[in-house]
Amino acid sequence: MNYIHSTIAQLKNSSPAQCEFYQAVEEVLESLEAILENSAKYKKNAIIQRLVEPERQIMFRVPWVDDEGNIQVNKGYRIEFNSALGPYKGGLRFHPSVNASIIKFLGFEQIFKNALTGLPIGGGKGGANFDPKGRSDAEIMRFCQSFMSELYRHIGPTTDVPAGDIGVGAREIGYLFGQYKRLTGRYEGVLTGKSLLWGGSLVRKEATGYGAVYFADYMLQARGDSLQGKRCVVSGAGNVAIYAMEKLYQMGAIPLSCSDSRGTVYHELGIDLSLIKCLKEQSRDCLSAYKKTHPEAIYIPVSDYPENGHAVWRFNADAAFPCATQNELTEADASALLAGGCILVSEGANMPSTKKAIDCFLAAKIAYGPGKAANAGGVATSQLEMAQNASMQSWTFEEVDEKLKQIMKNIFVTANDTAIEFGEPGNILLGANIAGFRRVADAMIEQGVI
Repeated sequence: MNYIHSTIAQLKNSSPAQCEFYQAVEEVLESLEAILENSAKYKKNAIIQRLVEPERQIMFRVPWVDDEGNIQVNKGYRIEFNSALGPYKGGLRFHPSVNASIIKFLGFEQIFKNALTGLPIGGGKGGANFDPKGRSDAEIMRFCQSFMSELYRHIGPTTDVPAGDIGVGAREIGYLFGQYKRLTGRYEGVLTGKSLLWGGSLVRKEATGYGAVYFADYMLQARGDSLQGKRCVVSGAGNVAIYAMEKLYQMGAIPLSCSDSRGTVYHELGIDLSLIKCLKEQSRDCLSAYKKTHPEAIYIPVSDYPENGHAVWRFNADAAFPCATQNELTEADASALLAGGCILVSEGANMPSTKKAIDCFLAAKIAYGPGKAANAGGVATSQLEMAQNASMQSWTFEEVDEKLKQIMKNIFVTANDTAIEFGEPGNILLGANIAGFRRVADAMIEQGVI
């Protein structure tokens, strides 16, 4: 058994029953074989053994009282994975699916994503198995206050700076920050994704979606093409999907679809973005209501999805933007996309494609932007928010957007050049993994055994 497989086997023994975490680790480590073979210093310093073990794992109960006066208990997490490049940075996810495996896979991915930005931030992730859907503002406030009553001991503007993720938007960040301020007596940039009224950054809400589209365009430019006129399928209906669709329209492409936990909308003429924003950002309605305004559109409920995949990927398109959740795009979906003429996949979500789906994309040599590169715009803009807080400045939308665009270009150039360096031009996944690893690993070596 070689060095990489031995490390993975040891990890499975020490961290049992964490399938999503194993998937993320295997995807990265298996692409590092070339650099590990040629650089003995990484093996000598046990870098991959140290990388796959978080520096700190915090798990805690979150008791709170619902509107009926009943005591509820959830489980909270903060995984502080690696701080070689700076304070831990990564979102908080509130969703029923949250468990140790999900948070650890997200935290592990965050190490490399943050490294690729070139910014001084380490990797971490957190959250709870709490579902904000259907809860009143008062219930969400009480939950967030209880959650922060434990988390505040472990975070700080130069230590660990959480952000939002699925289920954690400006409302939740506000309640979390208020409780942090109450407990510490300090008004500081300990959370990102804040309201513009009190320290938030313009473009933060749009950043992940915009960044995934910028990254897609850079991939196409390298192939002598562009997004202009491209027909695109998009999954999800949260901020990432909505603002990916907005940027696609701005760049002359046509988004044809979006989806939520109940179903998928496909509109041959192009998604009515203002209607989607109204349904999901204001009324928080189901996408099935889209057909009331556009009866010509197609709505497919989850119950009618293909057995081995997701309905959204079964429509013909030039480009695909998975922006919902992990493992939403299967091998069968990948085959359907390729058969339908897809030449590009840019991941707005974290690890949305299964390993077999990724293998299909790589074999077909299409432009494939893995999440750790393509969706790094969110964390990049979070760091820009930290910079504005630290300097007590507020930048314009255009200033932040331009910085975001440049960061996404730098990530693409770094990953693309690294892929060429290691003999696989066009393999952005390989390039991103090696480039992110090399930056973190070299910093770890310089800082000694800690």
